[in-house]
Amino acid sequence: MNTLTLKPGKEKSLLRRHPWIYATAVARVDGNPASGATVVVRAADGRFLARAAFSPVSAIRARVWTFNENEPVDHAFFKRRVSAALAYREEMVHDTGATRLLFGEADGLPGLIVDRYQSAPGQPQTDQLVCQFMAAGVEAWKDAITKALVGATGCPNVYERSDAAVREREGLPSITGVLAGAEPPEAPELLTTHENGVKYYVDVRNGHKTGFYVDQRDNRRLVQQQAKGRDVLNCFCYTGGFSLAALAGGAQSVLSIDSSGEALAIGARNVELNGFDAARAEWRDADVFKTLRALREEGRTFDMIVLDPPKFAPSAHHVDRAARAYKDINMAGFRLLRPGGQLLTYSCSGAIDADLFQKIVAGAAVDAGVDARILRRLSAGMDHPMLTQFPEGEYLKGLWLQRM
Repeated sequence: MNTLTLKPGKEKSLLRRHPWIYATAVARVDGNPASGATVVVRAADGRFLARAAFSPVSAIRARVWTFNENEPVDHAFFKRRVSAALAYREEMVHDTGATRLLFGEADGLPGLIVDRYQSAPGQPQTDQLVCQFMAAGVEAWKDAITKALVGATGCPNVYERSDAAVREREGLPSITGVLAGAEPPEAPELLTTHENGVKYYVDVRNGHKTGFYVDQRDNRRLVQQQAKGRDVLNCFCYTGGFSLAALAGGAQSVLSIDSSGEALAIGARNVELNGFDAARAEWRDADVFKTLRALREEGRTFDMIVLDPPKFAPSAHHVDRAARAYKDINMAGFRLLRPGGQLLTYSCSGAIDADLFQKIVAGAAVDAGVDARILRRLSAGMDHPMLTQFPEGEYLKGLWLQRM
């Protein structure tokens, strides 16, 4: 049996049920486990601690499947985990066609992301699962997981988007393609989905992540509720998720900025798909940092600004540089915000925790010469639960602020 034995004292995190085992904690590995193979994890004194997926090249040398010594990791194991995840979403997540069905460690399947897209009423029928296998363990059990997903959801179409940079750190190649069922449509014939009464096109083959930022659903609802009569600026808008929410909420105007012309074209199509007044929506293909400065020089101001940038800090090594970037855009945002206006600002960098992000934004307000108050702290939706013992799962954090 493949066994991973920890150094003395390194079992403490596992006894607190943290699911990651770092290479620096490992004393030895007995047997010859392949990438993704299941290993029994033992303390230095031989005590059983967990069963985990082995990753021979990753700094995270193993990711825990189960802390139960009597629970084997087999096909039935994955069926149980997938079924439990689906049951939770059916109970807790409603009024959306875009749902995160599996969220890695929070669902007991470390390194696995699965989103489901279903079409809005009256639209061509869509039922598509999109998966990201980002760790050696789920990669090794890909076939079993795919069968469990199809069996539990009844969705025949499963597409893989395992092209995130984290795969390289696991010693895994970038892979995309069909795992089950039919090929998803190629642009311009895109899938459609819906949330909060708004319809969206989704490019699951070439778009960011799985094609859409499912995690921002609740925050888009907030924008929709607050946008009436406002002039809105949406930065790093991608395909216009927040822009469409603002238009649905009755925004007077929405300026959307992104450096991807392809994404902006889908955003404009989303306006047409929903029958909104295209004259209220301006799409600008430009660098956000430069455009924020240009808007200030033009004397433009806004009642609501959304800052949802890409991950500035992919690891702890990039925190200082990322902090400067977050401060820069938030300072610019405060300066463009009218008194009484609202700023919704986000970080999806796991290396930037909520306390640090709040300090960065507070510093930006001071340097911009404005007073602001926090109306609410923001996070991902109910389909992105977080384990109490795994704070690393809280990657998305945000602040809803008002300029005083």
